[in-house]
Amino acid sequence: MNITELLTCLQTQHDEAAARAGDLRSQIEHLTAALAETEARLAELATARKVISEAAPAGTEPGPPETSTAYQAIVNSFNQHPGRAFRARELHELLGMPTDEAAVNITRSRLGRLTRQGFLTQPGRGRYQKRT
Repeated sequence: MNITELLTCLQTQHDEAAARAGDLRSQIEHLTAALAETEARLAELATARKVISEAAPAGTEPGPPETSTAYQAIVNSFNQHPGRAFRARELHELLGMPTDEAAVNITRSRLGRLTRQGFLTQPGRGRYQKRT
């Protein structure tokens, strides 16, 4: 490779890096604007919540927030049946959750996450069991 080719190659790389930097600056500007809008919305919501809380009649306090999440329901099922291995669809049926494919796929993802975190084991493909 001669010096002219080397300089051409370096110029090409410089142009590509400059274009990438321009794209990233544009993304930063867009994200900065979106962040400012979101923070303004958060401030509006906090103000609305405060005004409504102050205006609400005494004794109408909301109940405690929902404490049972899908993860807790899944873990509770495994705690109630510690020796049993479940498939995602079986868990849905046990918990009375919808058995459509999209909902079951979300549970499969949750089961995988619980497995990676060490709460569950996978004794077979698509089967999950409480770690003992």
